[in-house]
Amino acid sequence: MNSIVPAPIARQPWQMLIPLFALIAFGAAVLYSAAGGSMQPYASSHLIRFGVFLAMASVIAVMPRDFVKFMTYPAYIGVLLMLVAVEAMGFVGGGSQRWLNLGFMQLQPSELMKPVIILTLARFYDGLPVGMFNSWQAFVPAGALIGLPVLLVLMQPDLGTSLAIVFGGVVIMFLAGLPMKWFVWGAGAAAVAAPLAFFFGLQPYQQRRVTTFLDPESDPLGAGYHITQSKIAIGSGGITGKGFNEGSQSHLNYLPEPHTDFVFATMAEEWGLIGGVFVIGVFAIILSWGWKVARASQDRFARLIAGGMVATIFFYVAINLMMVMGLAPVVGIPLPFMSHGGSSMMTNMICIGALLMVNRWNRNSPKARFG
Repeated sequence: MNSIVPAPIARQPWQMLIPLFALIAFGAAVLYSAAGGSMQPYASSHLIRFGVFLAMASVIAVMPRDFVKFMTYPAYIGVLLMLVAVEAMGFVGGGSQRWLNLGFMQLQPSELMKPVIILTLARFYDGLPVGMFNSWQAFVPAGALIGLPVLLVLMQPDLGTSLAIVFGGVVIMFLAGLPMKWFVWGAGAAAVAAPLAFFFGLQPYQQRRVTTFLDPESDPLGAGYHITQSKIAIGSGGITGKGFNEGSQSHLNYLPEPHTDFVFATMAEEWGLIGGVFVIGVFAIILSWGWKVARASQDRFARLIAGGMVATIFFYVAINLMMVMGLAPVVGIPLPFMSHGGSSMMTNMICIGALLMVNRWNRNSPKARFG
């Protein structure tokens, strides 16, 4: 078989790529249905974006380790400057100022910061002497690297992306081996600060999302409408669903954002529990492969990159699924590889590209070659 299949193709991690391609195709089918049985405007652009970003991921996958280390801090500074530019001249859409108008596309720099903060902290901890991991030098600079973009993203305002950046950063700190007592203290401080952040840090619409999450039935036609209709769509699908292109909640416009944030509800109504198990199972395959890549890494830099990228994809999946089922407030986090949206696809394909890159480093490492 090795003589028939070219080596560059045979050595690709098909155990992850085939499930990923299946998820993309399934997502296109759901978006086809969400558009009322048409490839336009969602399914076709979904597939085109995946093709473009798959090419980008392929380029990332062949990047050498030294080049990535060299470019990490400049990339962080560049994205940080773009976040500042958003505040100065950003494009306003949906009541938020989150995009830069580049002419050929609307770029959301905060999405780029999710994988970039992973690379930056991995580079930081890779260069930090082991003896400093119990000192303030391991925490304060990393906290500043996380805090600067989070503050800029909160000004947009974008709570969901801010939480994603913080989550990725904290995961890197944990994987780097910082003392556990710091995380316990941090959790305690967060619990104390949460009420203050709710009353003084959140916008009124963000506060309504939290109160609606706690009691969505209190305003089923107002603030609780999104989650109420999502639950109806998921529950009405039953075991096998209503059938492809037969979902009433999305087709009759009861379900808001059926092609983006609530695409899982659109899918569950038509494909039922069986479709939901398939989607969750595919994500489990992708994430478990990524975690194996992280565990197989021979150095701290590669291990932290892989672990952080897995955590970023996991955050997207977990928060979106909890959100559409009423287990978390609605924060505008799309479902990776299924929701219609260029920014989400870009971020998650950067994560896939980085995992492919680390997997190649692992394959070419001396221990893998001779061990």
